[in-house]
Amino acid sequence: MDLHSQRTSPDKELDFYGGVIGALAPFFIFLIGVIFIALSGAPDEKGFWPILILALGAGLILSKNKKSYSEAVIDGMSERIVMIMITAWILASIIGVLMTSTGFVEALTWMASQANLRSSGYIVSTFIICCIVSLSTGSSFATILICGPLLYPTGGLMGAHLPTLAGAVIAGATFGDFSAPISDTTIASALSQKANIGMTVKSRIKYIIPALFIAMFAFVISAQMHSNDSIDTSITISGDPSGIPMLLVPVLIIWLFLKECHLVHGLMYGLLFGVVIGLISGLLPIENILSLDLENFVAKSFIIDGINRAVGISFFTILLMGLVGVVKASKIMERLVLFAEKNSQSLKQGEMWIAGTVWTAVMMTTHSIVAILMTSDFSNDVGAKKGISSVRRANILSLVVCIFPFLLPYFIPVILMSNMTSTGQEFDIASVGPLEVGLYNFMAWALLIITMVTLLFGFGRNDDNKSAINNGK
Repeated sequence: MDLHSQRTSPDKELDFYGGVIGALAPFFIFLIGVIFIALSGAPDEKGFWPILILALGAGLILSKNKKSYSEAVIDGMSERIVMIMITAWILASIIGVLMTSTGFVEALTWMASQANLRSSGYIVSTFIICCIVSLSTGSSFATILICGPLLYPTGGLMGAHLPTLAGAVIAGATFGDFSAPISDTTIASALSQKANIGMTVKSRIKYIIPALFIAMFAFVISAQMHSNDSIDTSITISGDPSGIPMLLVPVLIIWLFLKECHLVHGLMYGLLFGVVIGLISGLLPIENILSLDLENFVAKSFIIDGINRAVGISFFTILLMGLVGVVKASKIMERLVLFAEKNSQSLKQGEMWIAGTVWTAVMMTTHSIVAILMTSDFSNDVGAKKGISSVRRANILSLVVCIFPFLLPYFIPVILMSNMTSTGQEFDIASVGPLEVGLYNFMAWALLIITMVTLLFGFGRNDDNKSAINNGK
């Protein structure tokens, strides 16, 4: 059978019973299910798999042409950029496991301990540490999973204000999600808009630095307002400086991407360099690279652990992209492009349409990467017609999707951070609910301010356009 002949024709619209409402009904089913499960405390992305299967099944029932619907689902799942993102998740997750197992976070904690911090200062140092970890691993999830259990209980024992402390961890994760060159958000936004990753990362400095200072100031104020340094001044931060050589790994990766290296090139070189540094320094035992448990017929490796970490988000994305393929085949996005073209007379209005569309998509999908991929064609078309550069479009997409998933209580990062605060229970430290976690994520609030200034006043537009021109786009 010729599979290419079975693909949904791009010229034929996929029809649903109920029209547009029927086409969007699977997304509403998914959204309701996700909100319910997330607020019930879903531990990870795997908890959403059954809801996605149910949503895809509902879409099949509502579609008028079952065969075309099925092919649209497969087309959405098999888009090239989906495979690029899965490759990025796998390699970045492996690097994250490598950094964790070689004492990277402990080294950062040790460096912070040299400042002899009290509870309010500890909150600020937690934020900085998490910023460095997220910039190094490119993963907000990994940052929360690594830093939450290490930093939250200690801060609680020191008398730090718990919601602010939890907010500092997720804020640091937010920082890297927007600015790290190996962040899935950076990669998806740049590649979907045909922008160079290195050029895009450089262009984000002007957005992230003001946001960083706003967030830092807010954490200082909140920490001082809720300061309780008198609880236990005998508690100090511990750590281990032996992992300091691993700081060279993120430095190399960032340098490679700024030199405009290919995604796989940068990640693979960073991984290989990290393995070499780990072996030379003795931080990475040779058996951690690969060992065989012959009695149980299994292989063990930090590489296997890294791939396993990427499984949940990868299959979540694949299934969700099936729904996106259905929306594209229904021509809803094409109608939206035509509507936006008729109702936006300026470059500024075009940028507003891009921001508004990806905001709607991220609220519907609860997944920043899928939201970017879902609206990528729309952003490209509107951007081309309104003269919005590729770098500018990529930055607008990333700004929007790095805000609400880190603020609202039914998104995975917020739920995950709330779950991580339960690690303090064995020390009689209270947990922090999802609502408070988002409320005290001052980095996300700062990015919201920067986004509003960017859209309303054109902040960064000229620099983004120059970057795109220098890159030929």
